[in-house]
Amino acid sequence: MPRKKTKSLQRELNPDRLYGSVLVQRLINKSMKDGKKSSAEKAVYMAMEFAASKVKSKNPLEVLETALENVFPAFEVKGRRVGGSNYQIPYPVQGHRRIHLGMMWFVGSARSKKGMPYWQRLGAEIVDAYNETGNAVKKKDEVHKMAEANRAFAHFAR
Repeated sequence: MPRKKTKSLQRELNPDRLYGSVLVQRLINKSMKDGKKSSAEKAVYMAMEFAASKVKSKNPLEVLETALENVFPAFEVKGRRVGGSNYQIPYPVQGHRRIHLGMMWFVGSARSKKGMPYWQRLGAEIVDAYNETGNAVKKKDEVHKMAEANRAFAHFAR
């Protein structure tokens, strides 16, 4: 008997204190470790200021939004078993999942760098994403290439 599809409930987030942006608040929450929100908040704000100074922009929020927009994926591949074979089927990514994937790649690539404080690593990743380089953008490009390569199997999508 097939399972009943349930709609997941997305919690409404309050905007962050400094910029009044829900996107920044989500980045703070994704950057948080061991429930230390205040230190994650400081790190994100310092990284945004650092990135804005590197890009020579007056508005750190615009720099972050542009960088994240360059990281958010449009497609992803999901495995599906059809007739005894597994196919990687491309699906468009929508809404909150798009933001979630992009931010997880963003924070993951910042954490994978070593040798400097987290706010500097995050700031460097913001600058790289703003310039459409860096590990998070590379990850997005890999996923898009995989989706493009498996476009022939799109007719298997439900």
